[in-house]
Amino acid sequence: MVQGANIQIAATVVRAELVWKQAGDGLDADASALLLTQERRVRDDNDLVFYNQPRHASGTVRHLGKHDDGDSVTDTVEVELGALEPDIEQISLCASLDGGTFGELSGLRLRLLDAQSGVELALFEMAATSETAFIAGELYRRGTGWKFRAVGQGYASGLAGLATDFGISVAEEPEPEPAAVSEPAATRPPQMQPQSEDSLPVDMRKRLDLRKEKVAVCLTKHGAQGVSARVVLVLDASGSMSSLYRDGVVADVVERMAAVAAQLEDDGTMQAWAFATESTQLPDLRIGELPTWLQTHVPAGRGPRFERLVKHRGFFGRRGREEMQDIGWGNEEQKVIAQVRAYVKENPAAVPTLVLFFSDGGVYNDVQIERELRSAADEPLFWQFVGLGQADYGVLERFDTLTGRRVDNTGFFAVDDIAKVSDEELYDRLLSQFPSWLTAARAAAILPA
Repeated sequence: MVQGANIQIAATVVRAELVWKQAGDGLDADASALLLTQERRVRDDNDLVFYNQPRHASGTVRHLGKHDDGDSVTDTVEVELGALEPDIEQISLCASLDGGTFGELSGLRLRLLDAQSGVELALFEMAATSETAFIAGELYRRGTGWKFRAVGQGYASGLAGLATDFGISVAEEPEPEPAAVSEPAATRPPQMQPQSEDSLPVDMRKRLDLRKEKVAVCLTKHGAQGVSARVVLVLDASGSMSSLYRDGVVADVVERMAAVAAQLEDDGTMQAWAFATESTQLPDLRIGELPTWLQTHVPAGRGPRFERLVKHRGFFGRRGREEMQDIGWGNEEQKVIAQVRAYVKENPAAVPTLVLFFSDGGVYNDVQIERELRSAADEPLFWQFVGLGQADYGVLERFDTLTGRRVDNTGFFAVDDIAKVSDEELYDRLLSQFPSWLTAARAAAILPA
């Protein structure tokens, strides 16, 4: 589209993607949206949706966040046109930048997509010089429908200047009072020592001991007797998993995986993540604290409830803030894969990492997942995916046949009802490919020989 052109929009939900080429100097742009009345003004400050206020109170406009594919960065805003409040006549789709100008970014463009089909409705490539904010485009009512216009109006005063023109208040907050300095305590309280397996309830300890023996037998069977590894557990917490959490299936899976960590890890500690639309790292699972961990994070009788810490940047002179947000109900496997990869890079270990990844399917981000796992092939991680039920697992099912990796760094199998699978069968399938990856990774110098 050229500047000023407009098109009719038939879609009821659209996504506006602000896209630019990754900048080597760290410049980073932000997408935002203004909900405007017939007077082209906001009703109040809540009608600005952006990184620090990512969801409008009506739920109809949402800032979905950024995606970096290594070449380009995309920041997305989603709008439910069919559900907008009647007095909202226009949505201005904006962009802002701190610490530089848009002229320093290349490949700046706005894509408008049908959120349900993914079909591109409009593409507007923008030319920029000294601007620090843009109205890239606008969605506006026309009769009973909606239209989109390519605007490309620039501002040199940043998001604050743009927002002020539409009625947003940008008054600065006062500086905080200096915090009082407290005197150091005379003595430090003694640190709690991790509980050992001996502290477990008798029946749980017996199950653990038996399962550890079965894990050891499986490792020996596949030629990995005495191997050590860091174990990472990843749990699907999307909406479709609710019944498996309520019925105690997930809690039972965690207990059975604890035996793998107890056998492979010197201290029996397992890192854990939960994922849905977003992902979050859970507190480490220490074997001696297993009952408390299960009751806190995956109690039977309750669906998945996980939150993540979100740090909001300050804006318009205001201080940043932190809050806990629900991780949602969707399936974004690539996000948790990226988080686990980053954790392993930032926390290197002398032993390889075995990732035990449980999901009930609904996989659809095939391109992003494949990109993450292909890149991870050069890293000291093996990804064992386990499907809970016969659903659509997308690229995860096909990874064993995908070429172009130094080593095959993934395994996958699915079971109809994991509660009915014996420990012997589960551990055999879970650990059958890990030993062959160890051999291949050593031969490829991914792991020390």
